[in-house]
Amino acid sequence: MKPFKMASREYRETDTLIEIKTTAQPVVIGEGHCTIIAGPCAVENQESYIEMAKFLQAVGVHILRGGLFKPRTSPYSFKGLGGPGIDIIQEARRVTGLPVATEIMDVRDLDLLHENTDILQVGSRNMQNFSLLQEMGKVDKPI
Repeated sequence: MKPFKMASREYRETDTLIEIKTTAQPVVIGEGHCTIIAGPCAVENQESYIEMAKFLQAVGVHILRGGLFKPRTSPYSFKGLGGPGIDIIQEARRVTGLPVATEIMDVRDLDLLHENTDILQVGSRNMQNFSLLQEMGKVDKPI
């Protein structure tokens, strides 16, 4: 087989469709579906994130994005709310019925984020973090 087995037609002949269950209707990502994911780079506080989530729902967004852990160039920059921000994105999910996605940077946060989000995002800075990628390959959640 070719080196990229899971991305090749040798491994799977049909297109991959990812269905994310929500309190409203399922969201599908894949061929034939225009799925819009939107939200702020970083969740900064509950009031503004919930307000943004309601607006995004009203304009037809399918999935909410909100960074809790943010890789920054400067060690002095805001790095996100981290674990305490989980309550905020869960409240946004409850209020809007939309699934939520957030970036994961460290394998030590995998259990927390797996349990409390619908989609895990890997940013470009972590695409060479092979220990994180190997552990994420074992989870039953869209990445």
